[in-house]
Amino acid sequence: MFKRILVPTDGSEGSLRAARLAAELAEPLQAELVGFHTIPPFHVLDFRPGQLEESQQSYTVYAEKRAATVLGDWRAAAEAAGARATTVFAYADDPYAAIIAAAEEQGCDLVVMASHGRRGMAALMLGSVTQKVLTHSTIPVLVVR
Repeated sequence: MFKRILVPTDGSEGSLRAARLAAELAEPLQAELVGFHTIPPFHVLDFRPGQLEESQQSYTVYAEKRAATVLGDWRAAAEAAGARATTVFAYADDPYAAIIAAAEEQGCDLVVMASHGRRGMAALMLGSVTQKVLTHSTIPVLVVR
């Protein structure tokens, strides 16, 4: 069955819910969880206000500190539910592609991820990382609402 489960997290309550559910699934299977967080790379010109004020070095320090916090919270939730857990992060412009690549690189046989449940115009305008992972992944994906 499943031996390594990738659980992407963005620090939201939904992704922590996905971590708890993945931990419940992993326990009887004796599977290991891999928490994954994507960091947008630094761009000199960017639409995100936070990057306009940063140098590449200060952005990297901030982004990796934030990733450590997000992944630390994720790991605490997974371990509190009784799972063995490791964490990794990657810099990527396309989170969905990074999630798929991480699942393959980490030897995962399942991806468990949250969906924000956006509908209508918000879903059309923002797109859905979860939808893109579902569309492009050859690894099974379990979506948590």
